[in-house]
Amino acid sequence: MLCRFQQAVVAVRMAETKNLAFIEPLRAFAALRDAMPHAVWLDGEHGSQYSILTAEPRLLLVFDGQRTFGTAADGAIWTSADDPLGLLAEALGPVQQGPAPFFGGAIGYFSYELGRRLQGQIPLLSQSPEMAVGLYDWALVIDHHAKTATLNGNAPSELPDLFTKTTAHPGAWQVAAAIEATPGRDDYAQAFAKVQQYLRDGDCYQVNLARQFRRKFSGDPLGVYSQFRGLAGGPFSAYLDLPGGPVLSGSPERFLSLRDGRVETRPIKGTRRRAADPIEDARLAQALLSSEKDRAENVMIVDLLRNDISRACAIGSVSVPQLCALESYATVHHMVSVVTGQIAPEHNATDLLRDCLPGGSITGAPKFRAMEIIAELEHAPRGVYCGAIGYLGYDGAMDTNIAIRTLSARDGWLDYRAGGGLVYDSEWSAEFAETEFKAAAFVDVMIKSNEGVEVEQGEKNE
Repeated sequence: MLCRFQQAVVAVRMAETKNLAFIEPLRAFAALRDAMPHAVWLDGEHGSQYSILTAEPRLLLVFDGQRTFGTAADGAIWTSADDPLGLLAEALGPVQQGPAPFFGGAIGYFSYELGRRLQGQIPLLSQSPEMAVGLYDWALVIDHHAKTATLNGNAPSELPDLFTKTTAHPGAWQVAAAIEATPGRDDYAQAFAKVQQYLRDGDCYQVNLARQFRRKFSGDPLGVYSQFRGLAGGPFSAYLDLPGGPVLSGSPERFLSLRDGRVETRPIKGTRRRAADPIEDARLAQALLSSEKDRAENVMIVDLLRNDISRACAIGSVSVPQLCALESYATVHHMVSVVTGQIAPEHNATDLLRDCLPGGSITGAPKFRAMEIIAELEHAPRGVYCGAIGYLGYDGAMDTNIAIRTLSARDGWLDYRAGGGLVYDSEWSAEFAETEFKAAAFVDVMIKSNEGVEVEQGEKNE
């Protein structure tokens, strides 16, 4: 029951701000991770304004698909079979005022399987939690635009010295054997053919089908992330040291943000690889913008998301200020739209998350049937991949990503997924190649980590 942790979450939370000297976030996080448990880092260095780092939560909430386990900072543990998002909303408590963008609240992940549960489907069994979040009462906020650093909230007194005197850095890591990529070309072609039959039969307009890339590794996952973020880091990147194993995300896609009542989602649909030659790179970007197929996919998902966010937004407030614009990252060009709305007075961040998880850009349309087809053809739980990573603050604000370009490090394996939306006029070979473009940063990190070990045929970026 909630009363078991009520006392742990309603204590007075101070909303103080302490200015520090600017510190490089990777070095700050290495120090934090070495000194305190359950360190988390919302990494905005590659395209966003802020990085948010914190550790040692007041309370951990971990939902395993049946029960939520709450672990307080003093070691007390309780369990509840109640709705996990309802428990989270109560743990966050009444809205409080404090310094932006974050002075405390929940940081963690909400898996794709949790989204299936919220949409009324039976999730596939997973070894990883469906939700893992910490309730944190302070944060180091690094402003990459202003080159400043502040401690917001009720931060431990030893943190300034920790950050200024640290010599911590990411540790070494190694990989073994080759990348395992599934399904391979033949099996992917068969799954693609099944999707096409469902599309012809009218079950769906679009289905997002993903592939899995895995490799055995040993050593420090933060060492993996320090290299991965340099190749794949997007504005909504993250590193989470939470139950279920470290999560490493280089996501370029915002799922849901909420601040001062304004809701925003930024669906990505449509991808082309980058080219080293500027002329060829520009040609690929223009080909994406000119593609009727990609534009139709994007508009389809925009319509789905307009419907999703409207459930928690004021009537008539949902709009599309940006449709099918180009955004370019290290390895790919993306087509991105923006959908906005105004949250209704009777709703909050957890309501919005409940209505929209998982994001439509990584399921297909209609969402419910697309998710059934994905479960049938992928045969395995997606876990954090295509779920959401981010924060829900004590001030009522929220910012989360779509967990694409995301690895999990668990039981000696690095697990990465890449997928794409299939529609009636898709071609299987082009869609297969798109998954390889999207996996390029992961494959490149694997190659550079162990020079001389080749990946299997078909796994290099084409």
